[in-house]
Amino acid sequence: MNRVSPKVLALLLALTLMWGTNWAMFRTALDELPVLTFRSGALLAGGAMLALIVRFRGESFAVPKGRWPALIAASAMNLGVWNVATSFAVLYLPSGHASVLAYTMPLWVAAMGFVFFGQKLTGRLLLAIVIGATAVVALMVPNFASYARAPLGLFWGLLAAICWAIGTFIVKRTDWGGMRLSLTFWQVAITLPPVVLGMVLIDGLPDHWPTTPTLLVMLYTGTLPMAFGTLVWFTLVRLLPTQVAALSSIAIPIVAIVSGVVFLHEPLSTLQAVAIASTVLSLWLALVPSRSV
Repeated sequence: MNRVSPKVLALLLALTLMWGTNWAMFRTALDELPVLTFRSGALLAGGAMLALIVRFRGESFAVPKGRWPALIAASAMNLGVWNVATSFAVLYLPSGHASVLAYTMPLWVAAMGFVFFGQKLTGRLLLAIVIGATAVVALMVPNFASYARAPLGLFWGLLAAICWAIGTFIVKRTDWGGMRLSLTFWQVAITLPPVVLGMVLIDGLPDHWPTTPTLLVMLYTGTLPMAFGTLVWFTLVRLLPTQVAALSSIAIPIVAIVSGVVFLHEPLSTLQAVAIASTVLSLWLALVPSRSV
């Protein structure tokens, strides 16, 4: 693998911060709003932001002929199932426990790539995945009791990870005919109507305006993690091999741990320290090319 550019490293850092800080925030909003109501508002905000970006950049909204089936499938996997499943997961589990399940995605990508697409792993990348798996397991071990008490939380968290892995392959293996920013816009736009319909049928129409903190979380979630974060993610999928792009996401749950230690003075457990060290080593192996002897 060629040396990763500073642009890619900057995108990885931005994505990790945006997605890593979002879990605890949207959990607080779900104390006031039902899942589909919150997600409808966030998707609407994200879609509006992406439409403005595409228009500002002067890019076309046109979808090339024959791409609609792949676009609808990618939307369902990357955003539809993801948004609903992660929201339900945090209703049953603490946000940190749920996020660890969702970010098992790189392991599913590696398994699917090997089984369905015959993708071979270099020794270095295989080692990176094994060490990354060690980080995920280290974070999951203290949560096993939570998963046992809330199997539905375990189900929703893993469903989000598996569908995200499938969606990543769809995006990576489809020739989008020059679509760039509009690819992200259309995935949000396609996801919005069924989520709104679900809100109306399951949650019912809102009977009050959200409080200011909840409204701010909804707008933040829609405009930054959803709009810009998803845009950055698909850029990374385009620039990096599938397994490397997927592996880069394991740093995201670490943000919550480090933030708690630095800003909230929370204790750092031995397993958390192992997870942090494993994540750093895994990303180094995946992103930094080996030197020729």
